[in-house]
Amino acid sequence: MKNNFLIVPVLLFYSFSVFGQEWIVPSASQDKLSPFAFTDSTRNAGEQLYANNCRSCHGTPGQGNVLNLVPPPQDPAKAEFQQNKDGEIFYKVSEGRGPMPSFKNVLSSQDIWNIISFLRTFNPAYIQKTMEVITSAVYPGAEIRIRLSHRQDDSTIVLSAQAFKDNIAVPVKDAGVRLFVYRTFGMIPLDEEKTTDKDGLAVFKIPAYFPGDTAGNINVSARFTNEDVFGTVTKDTLIHAGETVYPVSLVANRAFWNTVWKSPRWLIITYFGGLLLVWGIILYVLLMLRDIFVIGKAVTGDSSMLK
Repeated sequence: MKNNFLIVPVLLFYSFSVFGQEWIVPSASQDKLSPFAFTDSTRNAGEQLYANNCRSCHGTPGQGNVLNLVPPPQDPAKAEFQQNKDGEIFYKVSEGRGPMPSFKNVLSSQDIWNIISFLRTFNPAYIQKTMEVITSAVYPGAEIRIRLSHRQDDSTIVLSAQAFKDNIAVPVKDAGVRLFVYRTFGMIPLDEEKTTDKDGLAVFKIPAYFPGDTAGNINVSARFTNEDVFGTVTKDTLIHAGETVYPVSLVANRAFWNTVWKSPRWLIITYFGGLLLVWGIILYVLLMLRDIFVIGKAVTGDSSMLK
């Protein structure tokens, strides 16, 4: 039993020691650069993405209103944060650590670079360096394009990747690719990672009864898993491949998170029943005290009459 009491402080000490260590980014990722120049457009997009995904923990940059976590999140406007290289910030946002979640399956690489472009506005000394080669290292000088098509007969999405140069198209083969579906709070992966075949094709299976919007559409985003080799190409396509879903208001039905009178009936009955029971006990105690007082007064009166 004594040993069990020691487990908790040992684990806490281990957690503090691990998360208190400096976050070392692999050298191969430190010098990663954005494939595009930061502009007012990317900064505005990054500001919105930061508000939706980062501000709840890191607070408003420069305000010091970070969430109370262990270890505490950094304020992006402070020098301690800004001394990170672009590649280091990209890696940390993508991979996460401890209470910092991984966003690589939630945000596209372009989204993460947009966030970085916004965060760099709090560093007046920052000078951006961009990736020298934006096209694929495997197909130098070529433009990589992705196309998505839906096969209704077997409920699959076919991804086609081609490299275009001088009006000649060559299949992009042996490339790792993934599909994601946009949802309200981010993106979810569709099927597992695939590798393009000799024709530059990869087939993704759509799960049965996969929910879509009110028209049965799903917004699909395709990307390469190895962007350093094949470039940061993404393709967003609206595909009529989901089940029609009509959103229902979260406060339409009885639920724990609803208003008082929209709570489950048994919860309302239990609450008010308990409330009546408590007040009943209080009233009963008060009545008993009154009876004790009346009896005591009567006894005192009788004693005085005997004298």
